[in-house]
Amino acid sequence: MKQNNVRNVFFSSFLVIAVFISILIISASKLIINFINNLPSIQQLENYNPNLSTKIYDKNDNLIGEFFIEKRTFTKIEDIPNDLKNAFIAVEDNDFFKHWGISLKSIVRAFFSMLLTGKIIGGGSTITQQLIKIIFLTQEKTLTRKLKEFFLTIQLEKEYSKYEILEFYINQIYFGNGTYGVQAASELYFNKNVKDLNLAECATLSAIPKSPNYYNPLKNEEASFKRKNFVLSKMKKLGYITKKQKKNAEQIKFLTKDISNKKQKGRYFTEFLKIILEPKYGINALFKGGFSIYTTLDIKAQIAAEKVIEDELIKFDENKLHFFKKKAINPVKVQCALLAIDPKNGAIRAMVGGRDFKKSQFNRAIQAKRQAGSIFKLFVYLAAIENGFTPSTILKDEPMIFLYKKNSWDLISRNINDIETIMKSVTKKDLIGTKKIWIPKNFGNKYRGNVTLETAFASSINTCAIEVIMKVTPEKVIQIAKKFGITTHLINSLSLALGSNDITLQEIVSAFAILASNGIKTTPYIITKIIDKNGKVLEQISHDQREIISPQICFIMTNMLRAVIERGSGKYAKNLGRPCAGKTGTTNNSSDVWFVGYTPQLVAGVWVGYDDSSISLGSSATGGLIACPIWTNFMKETLKEKPILNFQEPKDIEICTN
Repeated sequence: MKQNNVRNVFFSSFLVIAVFISILIISASKLIINFINNLPSIQQLENYNPNLSTKIYDKNDNLIGEFFIEKRTFTKIEDIPNDLKNAFIAVEDNDFFKHWGISLKSIVRAFFSMLLTGKIIGGGSTITQQLIKIIFLTQEKTLTRKLKEFFLTIQLEKEYSKYEILEFYINQIYFGNGTYGVQAASELYFNKNVKDLNLAECATLSAIPKSPNYYNPLKNEEASFKRKNFVLSKMKKLGYITKKQKKNAEQIKFLTKDISNKKQKGRYFTEFLKIILEPKYGINALFKGGFSIYTTLDIKAQIAAEKVIEDELIKFDENKLHFFKKKAINPVKVQCALLAIDPKNGAIRAMVGGRDFKKSQFNRAIQAKRQAGSIFKLFVYLAAIENGFTPSTILKDEPMIFLYKKNSWDLISRNINDIETIMKSVTKKDLIGTKKIWIPKNFGNKYRGNVTLETAFASSINTCAIEVIMKVTPEKVIQIAKKFGITTHLINSLSLALGSNDITLQEIVSAFAILASNGIKTTPYIITKIIDKNGKVLEQISHDQREIISPQICFIMTNMLRAVIERGSGKYAKNLGRPCAGKTGTTNNSSDVWFVGYTPQLVAGVWVGYDDSSISLGSSATGGLIACPIWTNFMKETLKEKPILNFQEPKDIEICTN
């Protein structure tokens, strides 16, 4: 009887335990199934869409800049050198092609470490596991994350080939300095495409991801060098390279001089590009979409512009130091803007909006409205030529005394000795606080008597410019300025002849470009083509060109502008050593100086001044002395490989000269 009781108790206990275990297994299974079902879907990789940087190219397809959140260019596995693939496998996961995503040795090692320390210790992950962490998980060291990583890794290995996994990994990992993926890293550290890397360079790149800051060759050259040689040793041990290859590559030291000191060129240009495109495409597409933007910029011209400006203005700043010391104020740097346009099609070839983009993003070539000074005389004399004047028309360079009556300036004398008599006719009330008398002055207070229109223009004589505007009327000058693209407000006044109004550098350079193109007006542009990451053309430039003035008048004005250089205020430009035409500009208090000029191939303009327009460049400062040398040296460097061309004379033209 006892035996039966024992048997019954045993059987009941066994049954309870069996039921309990079954419940545990079922519950655990449900938990595991639920856990697996809540994992991120591996299928996401079918639509793998990493953040790709937008590439910006110049007119010759040179890479000049990028827009990016993560600086990355996706590269196919077949375009990645074998040495680079082998280097990653050697240093990150030498059993990559043997395991099924999980390294049992690493799991056992991690398990015993956890038992000994009580902590979950990372390290030893396979390439597949690293990819899972990068794309699907976080870097937190928890048991839950490790379990997720385990199941996802197995799924990934089941769904994708080893080479597909390696391709994802190599394009996703971080290489420091804001770069992701091997192509972006190759461009940053070696200034070349990834497919062109040598063995030493491949080993250097593969060494970085373990610690992108510590093994960064730009920040820690010695650590990078040692890690590179460690990679080479691993590659030799695994049979990827020979002893000789290892020895040769070990000797190569990474050179950081040129790269670490490399300063991005054309920052004002690329920022202007962003301002244009952001409203159209949105910030996400522009910074993550992997566009290829082909622009009009000539990077050689841009580099020349930035160098010439800095070289010239460093000297100016040094000479100006005594002025600031005398005034007991902190020295400020003089600013400069330059814009160069191809007159044949309106393509912008160089743009400098200031001396340091990091310190000031204000683009003085596009945004700054500054007093035009005598550069505006271009439109006064253009109006004169359009209205029957010729280069040999005689003008009087004599003093002028104007009296303000009934909302207009009346010329009442051309004899400076009459000033005292005139002053007596004006009440003290009118003299104090109001400008009832206006006596325009020439530079240096010189008067030449009778001069030709061409001489007056070449020497930038103020009194002659006022005589001309009086004869053709301010209204006609305003009309032609507007026709030539001046959009800023112009005051209907005789002082317009002296450039009392504000303009932008872009406006005045665009106007000169019309003369350089024989009367054809083209809206300046900076984009030629935009292509998305799949090769689809999103937009392509089409030129809007129309003739707004005859080639004959353009040629007459070009000859007058050549006289400015040959015997006038722009003499320094003769150093260019080729036919050129141009005009200087200087404001009354010398707060703004200009030079805009052109050859048959290129038109460019330079403005120099302080952001605070109350600061004078100096009593002797002129466009000819400050802006013209910058223009000349820029044009000389930019055009040195171009043929020397003369301006073509149009048919049916008679030029009167003195």
